[in-house]
Amino acid sequence: MKSVVAVRSMKQKVANLGWRALALAVVLGALVLGQSGCKTAQPGMTAAEVNRAHKKVLRANTQEMMADIDTVLMLDRPSHLTDRRLP
Repeated sequence: MKSVVAVRSMKQKVANLGWRALALAVVLGALVLGQSGCKTAQPGMTAAEVNRAHKKVLRANTQEMMADIDTVLMLDRPSHLTDRRLP
């Protein structure tokens, strides 16, 4: 005869896993929704100001991304393989 305790504990583990997954989804959802504050217009800002702010953020993000790519590809500093200037 198999133990009934093992079956009950397995059901409890499955139920706890479901609650943990739900709690994780709620926390991640709150984090995503909490980060959307800078994406909306602030009170007292005109449409042109919001547009300029968005362009400024996109320009800064693009510059940072290009700097990261240059670092990975090692294009951010000159090579010191030769002491002569190349045309």
